[in-house]
Amino acid sequence: MEVVFTGFCSAIRGDVRLVSTTYLWMFPIYGMGIVLEPVHNSIRGQMWPVRGLIYAGVIFALEYVSGLMIRQLTGVCPWNYTGMYAVQGLIRLDFLPIWFCVGLIFERTHDFLVRLDATMFTR
Repeated sequence: MEVVFTGFCSAIRGDVRLVSTTYLWMFPIYGMGIVLEPVHNSIRGQMWPVRGLIYAGVIFALEYVSGLMIRQLTGVCPWNYTGMYAVQGLIRLDFLPIWFCVGLIFERTHDFLVRLDATMFTR
């Protein structure tokens, strides 16, 4: 998802090569996405706007804490957000709509995979 996003941003900047970037640090950070599964199960009964805000909050928290830990470990965070909506260079509050949607997409993906798994192993 990050590679597609950064490639799309590259296209917006006029780079027809669609250069995408990420960091090796991101592999374990993206693995923490598994935290969204129990969150999804516990908030399933909430209305979708509430669920989206909860997902955005959890993703912000994971991004902030992991960035802070990497900064403490290495002296620098691989991403360095700047601007009006940046919080200590670790998160960007203007990404809220993105994380809101990502959380809702993840819950749909989770439910699909659970149904797929049930179908595959009940034959």
